[in-house]
This record gives sequence, structure tokens and C-alpha cells, in this order.
Amino acid sequence: MAAKKNDGKVLVQNKKAHHDYFIEEMYEAGMVLTGTEIKSLRAGRANISDSFATIRNGEIFVHNMHISPFEQGNRFNPSDPTRARKLLLKKAEIHKLLGQSKQEGYTIVPLKVYVRNGYAKLLIGLGKGKKQYDKRETVAKRDAQRDIQRALREKQKVAR
Repeated sequence: MAAKKNDGKVLVQNKKAHHDYFIEEMYEAGMVLTGTEIKSLRAGRANISDSFATIRNGEIFVHNMHISPFEQGNRFNPSDPTRARKLLLKKAEIHKLLGQSKQEGYTIVPLKVYVRNGYAKLLIGLGKGKKQYDKRETVAKRDAQRDIQRALREKQKVAR
């Protein structure tokens, strides 16, 4: 039995997504890429921090996803590194996302890009924008949890 190559290896991650949005649902989507784009993506030369997804004519596209041109690329190397790239989802999932993203304050946010079974996948989430006080509350909860964990570790060190 052959081992799966690069199973679930995270190539690019949007670290600000969980800070700026409440992620309610997540979907795994395939991406339509050229050969040189996948090579550049595997080299980790991509950025999804400012990207977003839209739905047009029953198809979903990701915009502002920057994949740098591959240095050893050929003439088919795409000239625009931030071109709109088509995502591959089931029709029912697209219709569900379309209905939910039409609501006030919701958007489709790319979370991370990874390779599974040799195919590039994009994890997208349905996010509701956080207000400034929500962001402060999240940071305060994280700091409190860190202090609790630190106190527990110190207590365990003393007990030994």
C-alpha cells in the first residue's frame, strides 16, 4: 500500500481570519490552478491574508490570492499573480454558501491552503465580522487562559 504524499501539509495560512471574523462553517474546496502555480504554491510562495471569495453564476471564485510566479516557469506562467481562481465545490454547498453570505455582515474567507492526496485544497469559512469590542474580548480570554495554564504548570512543578 503506497503512502499518501504530502497528506494535509499546510502551505499557507490566514492568521488574521480568526481575529477578524467569527468562523461559523468551514468547507474544503479544490482549486483550478496551472502547473507553475502549483509548483510555486508547494514552495510556499503564496499569500491569502487579503483574499476573499465571491459567488458568480453558480460558481465560486477566490480573489486577491497572491501566488508568486514560478522562477523556472515556462511561457504559460500566468502574468497576473492575483488573478481570480475558480474553486471546486458541490452545487449544493455553493447554494448554501450563497444564501448564507447574502446576510448582513457575512463573508466567505479563505483560511488555509494545503495539499491533500496531491491536490491543492483551500479551506474556506463563512465568517461574520467582529466588532472592535469582540476582538478585545477574544484577546482577554486568550490571556486569561494562558495565565491559568501557567499557574497550573507552576503548581505541578512545586508538587514534584
